[in-house]
Amino acid sequence: MTAEAPARRTPDPASAPAADAGKERRQADRIEAWSIAWMLLAMLMWGCFAFLMLSDYGPQSGDRALCRGPLVRPVSESSLCRDELRQWPALLGVLALAAVVTVVAAATTVYAKVLSRLAHHEPPGARPQA
Repeated sequence: MTAEAPARRTPDPASAPAADAGKERRQADRIEAWSIAWMLLAMLMWGCFAFLMLSDYGPQSGDRALCRGPLVRPVSESSLCRDELRQWPALLGVLALAAVVTVVAAATTVYAKVLSRLAHHEPPGARPQA
Protein backbone atom coordinates (compact mmCIF):
# COMPACT_ATOMS: atom_id res chain seq x y z
CA MET A 1 0.00 0.00 0.00
CA THR A 2 1.10 3.47 -0.70
CA ALA A 3 0.47 6.44 1.52
CA GLU A 4 -1.86 7.97 -1.09
CA ALA A 5 -4.24 5.00 -1.26
CA PRO A 6 -7.25 5.48 0.98
CA ALA A 7 -7.51 3.08 3.84
CA ARG A 8 -10.39 0.69 3.49
CA ARG A 9 -12.69 0.46 6.43
CA THR A 10 -14.01 -2.88 7.45
CA PRO A 11 -17.50 -2.90 8.85
CA ASP A 12 -17.82 -3.45 12.57
CA PRO A 13 -18.88 -7.09 13.02
CA ALA A 14 -21.08 -6.21 16.01
CA SER A 15 -23.21 -3.72 14.04
CA ALA A 16 -23.55 -5.86 10.90
CA PRO A 17 -26.32 -8.18 12.24
CA ALA A 18 -28.29 -5.18 13.50
CA ALA A 19 -28.12 -3.50 10.08
CA ASP A 20 -29.14 -6.73 8.35
CA ALA A 21 -32.05 -7.22 10.75
CA GLY A 22 -33.35 -3.72 9.99
CA LYS A 23 -33.08 -4.37 6.28
CA GLU A 24 -34.91 -7.69 6.65
CA ARG A 25 -37.68 -6.05 8.67
CA ARG A 26 -38.15 -3.34 6.02
CA GLN A 27 -38.31 -5.98 3.30
CA ALA A 28 -40.83 -8.02 5.32
CA ASP A 29 -42.98 -4.92 5.83
CA ARG A 30 -42.85 -4.10 2.13
CA ILE A 31 -43.84 -7.63 1.11
CA GLU A 32 -46.62 -7.59 3.71
CA ALA A 33 -48.00 -4.39 2.14
CA TRP A 34 -47.95 -6.09 -1.26
CA SER A 35 -49.75 -9.11 0.18
CA ILE A 36 -52.50 -6.86 1.53
CA ALA A 37 -52.85 -5.23 -1.89
CA TRP A 38 -53.08 -8.65 -3.58
CA MET A 39 -55.69 -9.78 -1.02
CA LEU A 40 -57.82 -6.69 -1.70
CA LEU A 41 -57.55 -7.29 -5.45
CA ALA A 42 -58.54 -10.94 -4.97
CA MET A 43 -61.59 -9.95 -2.92
CA LEU A 44 -62.55 -7.41 -5.58
CA MET A 45 -62.25 -10.04 -8.32
CA TRP A 46 -64.35 -12.58 -6.38
CA GLY A 47 -66.95 -9.88 -5.69
CA CYS A 48 -67.08 -9.04 -9.40
CA PHE A 49 -67.51 -12.72 -10.27
CA ALA A 50 -70.31 -13.15 -7.70
CA PHE A 51 -72.04 -10.01 -8.99
CA LEU A 52 -71.92 -11.25 -12.58
CA MET A 53 -73.22 -14.69 -11.59
CA LEU A 54 -76.04 -13.65 -9.25
CA SER A 55 -77.38 -10.22 -10.19
CA ASP A 56 -80.31 -9.54 -12.50
CA TYR A 57 -79.67 -7.46 -15.60
CA GLY A 58 -81.35 -6.17 -18.73
CA PRO A 59 -84.45 -4.00 -19.17
CA GLN A 60 -86.92 -3.66 -16.31
CA SER A 61 -89.98 -5.86 -16.41
CA GLY A 62 -92.27 -4.72 -13.64
CA ASP A 63 -90.40 -4.57 -10.36
CA ARG A 64 -87.29 -6.52 -11.45
CA ALA A 65 -84.97 -6.92 -14.41
CA LEU A 66 -86.03 -9.14 -17.29
CA CYS A 67 -82.89 -11.32 -17.28
CA ARG A 68 -81.78 -13.33 -14.24
CA GLY A 69 -78.19 -14.10 -13.31
CA PRO A 70 -76.64 -17.21 -14.91
CA LEU A 71 -76.36 -19.01 -11.57
CA VAL A 72 -79.97 -18.28 -10.60
CA ARG A 73 -81.59 -19.35 -13.86
CA PRO A 74 -80.21 -20.55 -17.22
CA VAL A 75 -79.49 -17.88 -19.81
CA SER A 76 -82.65 -16.70 -21.56
CA GLU A 77 -82.97 -17.03 -25.33
CA SER A 78 -84.28 -13.47 -25.59
CA SER A 79 -82.16 -11.08 -27.63
CA LEU A 80 -82.49 -8.57 -24.78
CA CYS A 81 -80.52 -10.88 -22.50
CA ARG A 82 -77.43 -11.14 -24.70
CA ASP A 83 -74.81 -9.54 -22.47
CA GLU A 84 -71.24 -10.54 -23.33
CA LEU A 85 -70.11 -10.52 -19.69
CA ARG A 86 -72.93 -12.90 -18.69
CA GLN A 87 -71.96 -15.61 -21.19
CA TRP A 88 -70.05 -18.62 -19.85
CA PRO A 89 -66.71 -18.03 -21.65
CA ALA A 90 -66.42 -14.55 -20.14
CA LEU A 91 -67.54 -15.80 -16.73
CA LEU A 92 -64.95 -18.59 -16.80
CA GLY A 93 -62.31 -16.02 -17.73
CA VAL A 94 -63.24 -13.87 -14.74
CA LEU A 95 -63.19 -17.00 -12.54
CA ALA A 96 -59.73 -17.99 -13.80
CA LEU A 97 -58.39 -14.48 -13.22
CA ALA A 98 -59.85 -14.44 -9.70
CA ALA A 99 -58.26 -17.81 -8.96
CA VAL A 100 -54.82 -16.68 -10.20
CA VAL A 101 -54.99 -13.48 -8.14
CA THR A 102 -56.02 -15.52 -5.08
CA VAL A 103 -53.06 -17.89 -5.48
CA VAL A 104 -50.65 -14.94 -5.85
CA ALA A 105 -52.19 -13.30 -2.76
CA ALA A 106 -51.81 -16.47 -0.72
CA ALA A 107 -48.21 -17.02 -1.83
CA THR A 108 -47.29 -13.41 -1.10
CA THR A 109 -48.89 -13.62 2.34
CA VAL A 110 -46.97 -16.79 3.21
CA TYR A 111 -43.73 -15.23 1.95
CA ALA A 112 -44.36 -12.09 4.04
CA LYS A 113 -44.97 -14.17 7.16
CA VAL A 114 -41.80 -16.20 6.61
CA LEU A 115 -39.74 -13.03 6.10
CA SER A 116 -41.26 -11.49 9.21
CA ARG A 117 -40.38 -14.51 11.31
CA LEU A 118 -36.85 -14.61 9.91
CA ALA A 119 -36.39 -10.91 10.62
CA HIS A 120 -37.40 -11.34 14.26
CA HIS A 121 -35.32 -14.50 14.73
CA GLU A 122 -32.07 -14.00 16.60
CA PRO A 123 -28.99 -15.07 14.67
CA PRO A 124 -27.06 -18.02 16.10
CA GLY A 125 -24.41 -16.95 18.58
CA ALA A 126 -26.22 -13.76 19.52
CA ARG A 127 -26.20 -12.99 23.20
CA PRO A 128 -29.49 -12.10 24.87
CA GLN A 129 -29.57 -8.54 26.09
CA ALA A 130 -30.18 -8.05 29.79
